[in-house]
Amino acid sequence: MHDKEKNPDCADGPIILKAPGHHIVRRSIDPDALKIIDRLDKQGFMACLVGGAVRDLMLGRAPKDFDVATDARPGQIKKRFANAYVIGRRFRLVHVHFPGDKIIEVATFRRPISGEEEAAQAALEAQGLETRPIDPYGTPREDAFRRDITINALLYDAVLDSVIDYVGGLEDLKMKRVRVIGDPVERFTEDPVRIWRVLRHAARLGFEIEEKALQAVHSHGHLLETASGARLYEEFNKDLAAETRPVIDILLRHKILRFILGQVGRDYETEAALSARLDGLLDIEGKARKGGVGLSAEEMYALIFFPWAEHFFGRDDIDLHKTLHDEFLALRTAATIPKLVRANAVLILTILGTMIRALRTGRMRWSLQKRSHYIQADHLFFLVVKHRPPAEGESFETIFRSIHGQGVSRPDHRPRRRGYRPPRKPRPA
Repeated sequence: MHDKEKNPDCADGPIILKAPGHHIVRRSIDPDALKIIDRLDKQGFMACLVGGAVRDLMLGRAPKDFDVATDARPGQIKKRFANAYVIGRRFRLVHVHFPGDKIIEVATFRRPISGEEEAAQAALEAQGLETRPIDPYGTPREDAFRRDITINALLYDAVLDSVIDYVGGLEDLKMKRVRVIGDPVERFTEDPVRIWRVLRHAARLGFEIEEKALQAVHSHGHLLETASGARLYEEFNKDLAAETRPVIDILLRHKILRFILGQVGRDYETEAALSARLDGLLDIEGKARKGGVGLSAEEMYALIFFPWAEHFFGRDDIDLHKTLHDEFLALRTAATIPKLVRANAVLILTILGTMIRALRTGRMRWSLQKRSHYIQADHLFFLVVKHRPPAEGESFETIFRSIHGQGVSRPDHRPRRRGYRPPRKPRPA
């Protein structure tokens, strides 16, 4: 049976909010996450819901993920779940698999690793001396204090039906405030991506950012350019996957998008017409998403770059595909967009630009329908031109023909003229 007295951190004075004060009910929690917590509890371990799931439950929102933290070590967790797999190298996590491709992540409570510890180990390695791996595991209190912001550092003990707060997250939830744990300048210098996370959570929750943290965002935003390009790309994908508009809006307002998307980010920040066009498109996309019409990652990248690329569409004197490709490379985005994603986004924009040009000229390269990304461009056409998703049976071609007539001939389908062929000579007998 789980015994709270076994946890020495209770003596350190966390705020413990019991029901009915927190309004979290078990039926709102993923039953498989509860199974993990209950089984670990019966084995004598402490296990809690942590992170965004607790925050969202406290706010009456439906969590996207249910992560569990425990004082059990990865090997101990794996022994108790046949469907568990240990992943990771430096810090090992356990993924517990359930039907329907569901994965519940279970992590051992961690502590922050100090720079002194890492430096000392590096010095020993440089001398060729034997070193022991740094033990990253810690207590619930240490685990809470290593997190980025207070509202993401709450724990929910489902056994005792209590919310545990070591960092003041409950008060910040009440005040609708995003506050960094520790000194914001120090935390942002350690990991610049925390700047992005602070802005993201404030945007999606509609919270204010604590003044000290906001000042650090403005003074240290440029550090994002020093982060790994691959990591910036992963973070950007998170914003394109859900609730994109509010996050892009706050990145623009605080002049941070330039440190992610390079020159195009600067253009969106400094040119009001471009940023207004982008905001309008993301508003349309958000409404379509709520209506059950989502975009693929490649379509989202094409949509994000559409206002920047749009002025090329009216030019008849360029090779549109080559121009977009070359201009895209010249942007020097800090986020490393993979070559294939970039190439596909450029192809979608090229086809989309051809469609827009065809409405003006009455001439369309219908051979583009054979391209693999034509359907994606067709889909985006309605969002950027008609400001809505297509109706059933509706396509760019139906719009084109309604404007230019049903009898429009397709240039790519004209019969080819046969070349002259001399008569065959009779074979000798």
